[in-house]
Amino acid sequence: MDTLSIRIKIGDREYPMKVKADEEARIRRVGKLINDKIKKYREEFGLEDRQDLLAMVAFDCMVESIELNETQGQEDEQVRTMVEQVNQRLESLL
Repeated sequence: MDTLSIRIKIGDREYPMKVKADEEARIRRVGKLINDKIKKYREEFGLEDRQDLLAMVAFDCMVESIELNETQGQEDEQVRTMVEQVNQRLESLL
């Protein structure tokens, strides 16, 4: 697979990266999302310290990740329950 050398700017710094060509758009989108969150915290809370801003962004991302995992777990359980119900109905017909 082709790899590309790109530079992603996060906050006030640029970071060189090697990424797969098919992942470039996703990586750039993630960089933009991080910068958007940095801007949000800078504006909402008046934070200027780069470490504080990145800590808040990291915290926010982990909260979102946990919420997503919990939601997926609940949805998985609902699907599992529905499949079990369908299996029981099919078994009763056989």
